[in-house]
Amino acid sequence: MHSLYFKNFLATATMVIWSFLLLALAFISIGRSIFVNEVQENMYNNAVEVAATAEAYARNGDLSSPDLRMNLSSLSAATGRHIFLTTTDGFIFSCSDRQPRCEHLGKTVSAEVMAQLHEQGKLLYSGNLGGMYDDPRFVVAEPFHYGNAVLGYAFVSHVSSNALYTWQAVLPLFWSISIVVLLLSLSLSYFFSWHLAQPLKNMADAARSFGHGNFSVRVDDTGRNDELGELTEAFNNMASSLEKSEERRREFIANVSHELKTPMTTISGFVDGILDGTIPPEQERHYLETISAETKRLARLVRSMLELSRLQAEDRSILLSKSFDAAEMMRLTLINFADKITARHLDVDFRVPEEAVEVQGDVDAITQVSYNLLDNAVKFAREGTTLTLSLWKDSSKAYISVRSCGDTIPASEIPLLFDRFHKSDRSRSKDRDGVGLGLYIVKTILNNHGEDIAVTSREGVTDFVFTLTLKKGR
Repeated sequence: MHSLYFKNFLATATMVIWSFLLLALAFISIGRSIFVNEVQENMYNNAVEVAATAEAYARNGDLSSPDLRMNLSSLSAATGRHIFLTTTDGFIFSCSDRQPRCEHLGKTVSAEVMAQLHEQGKLLYSGNLGGMYDDPRFVVAEPFHYGNAVLGYAFVSHVSSNALYTWQAVLPLFWSISIVVLLLSLSLSYFFSWHLAQPLKNMADAARSFGHGNFSVRVDDTGRNDELGELTEAFNNMASSLEKSEERRREFIANVSHELKTPMTTISGFVDGILDGTIPPEQERHYLETISAETKRLARLVRSMLELSRLQAEDRSILLSKSFDAAEMMRLTLINFADKITARHLDVDFRVPEEAVEVQGDVDAITQVSYNLLDNAVKFAREGTTLTLSLWKDSSKAYISVRSCGDTIPASEIPLLFDRFHKSDRSRSKDRDGVGLGLYIVKTILNNHGEDIAVTSREGVTDFVFTLTLKKGR
């Protein structure tokens, strides 16, 4: 997990650094270009102003006037740029430098530059102007006219390094701010990488604890509302399910061990007694009958456990795709108990409608539910009492009730009735053949169908009521 955390941070940091470098390069390149364009645009405006001044003097026929040179010198001093005027062939006849110091008067601009100027009508140039300047410059040129004729050109130049001085002064500030932003981004990246990886690390630690059989570990829920929060919640739910499953598994093993121990001890003891002669020959038949009964009880236990495994593997969508007549199912189930009911001298109050009540579910599974409930009702009913079977329905559900009169089930026992291998105190003497799985199977089948069952027991009357979903269209 530390490796994942490091890789996540490294990937994020790499992305941040590359993003920063690309942004810096774009800023430097585009920013310099924008700044240079702005400087050149300003120089071009100066050239237009110089050309207008030259045209004014040309109309007076006085291009060689000292006043023109003074105007050029004043404009040069105000802008910090060098200015000169040329004829159409590039001969410099006026300059912003003072007369004693001017080294440009009488020189001629290179033919290459003049050819470009004649072709394009104006000049936007970067260089030393064919050797006229000692250092690189930005140079612009604009023609000035007399009437419709071009008399010459106004040149304005600015030292490149000076023109970019402001831009170069901004760069250190940009780099300082950028480094601060980069460090802040990397710090945030480190924090968020840790923040994202920590729950995953906790889950990995918890999973390792699960591998050692400790299912009580949980990942701290920090109240996150993102995908990691959902994952944490799902992980903890899974852990709770695993813990409950483990508890049920241990309880199941303990219960099975308990249920198997008694009959196996009985069988082993009686067989040993017969083999070693402890049990007299005249009593062997009695003990062999006991051994046979215990063996059959073991067989019933195994069959019930296999039935449970089958029921728990059932798919609900398949179960609910079937339908049957609940009224007919109850009639057939009651017929199967005719002999037992007669033997117990029970009366039957059969409150089931004559018409069909179509419900969703597997008929064999629901028959098993009714059989187990009716078997318990007959077994624990007092002799001579009435057994009541009822079926009714509302807009969406059918309700089946199995009611008997006998001992009242204590309120503390009712929540435990559907537990695996549970036997209430009242069954200890009456249900010697049972294995404590009948009601657990009932609950399992109804859970698989998405149905409910309720139990009430008051003043000796015990009532089991379960639901079934009516078939659509009924």
